[in-house]
Amino acid sequence: MTKIAVVFPGQGSQSVGMMTHWGDFQDVVTDVYAQASEVLGYNLWEIVSEGPTERLNATEVTQPAMLCAGAACWQIARDSEAIPNPRLVAGHSLGEYTALVCAESLDIESAVRLVAKRGELMQSAVAVGDGSMAVLIGLADEDVIRACSQVQSGIVEAVNFNAPGQVVIAGLKESVDEAMQNARALGAKRALPLPVSVPSHCSLMQTAADELLEVLESINIAMPKIPVIHNQNSAIAQSVDEIRQLLKKQLCQPVKWVQSVQFMVSQGVECLVECGPGKVLTGLTRRIDKSLRAESVFDIDSLEKTIQSFSED
Repeated sequence: MTKIAVVFPGQGSQSVGMMTHWGDFQDVVTDVYAQASEVLGYNLWEIVSEGPTERLNATEVTQPAMLCAGAACWQIARDSEAIPNPRLVAGHSLGEYTALVCAESLDIESAVRLVAKRGELMQSAVAVGDGSMAVLIGLADEDVIRACSQVQSGIVEAVNFNAPGQVVIAGLKESVDEAMQNARALGAKRALPLPVSVPSHCSLMQTAADELLEVLESINIAMPKIPVIHNQNSAIAQSVDEIRQLLKKQLCQPVKWVQSVQFMVSQGVECLVECGPGKVLTGLTRRIDKSLRAESVFDIDSLEKTIQSFSED
């Protein structure tokens, strides 16, 4: 049997209507969002299914919306026996919280409350318009770091090591703009600003991370029933306290996605199944290790395709 890991996307994969194509499983989706709406005090499903886009893209809304999307996809995939028992789970940035929910380390209500607060803390840490993120394509990691270190003032750092030749930087807007120019001078094929105002995973989030730890300490967390690979160290936590510390650090330190995938491969994983909208991680999987099989579950058609794929093993 194929040895698999399940991975969950983060912020940036959201779109209005993203969870509305589930056919007979639609009730599962709306039930998950109903639980979240009860916690949040507003109708999250209405925003996800109808918009407006600007509201869905607000950080404190996007985070619970994507958490619920991944959790619902996972629940449907498990209920329909689409995915063989995974050896490991992981999530990109916010997706790490989804992974913890699906590994039964966090209950859905606590996780929704947690990521909504996380979004608020992130948004308040840097004034809207002051922060920025950009993706650099076609540079080695060390050249991305060099492009950031050459910036004359302010803060800009490499924050998401997504795939070979694809690294995201974050920091103050003017510093990010200068780093993009440096990257082009060093031979970057593309340097594109991302449509976000929160510079995630950089040192500007340190205050938010400290405040997040206080929230984490107030929430019940159990050891996962499926091992979770954490972004911050590309490894498995050995205690609940370590999980809390890794979630804190993840907010203000880089996401080591390439190393996380490589670690999963070192543990014998042969296939990554992405549960959630966007197929971003499926694309990154193929760039990181071409020997890895990649599947995705994000609607009824992709579910049926994944069931068929594993039935042929």
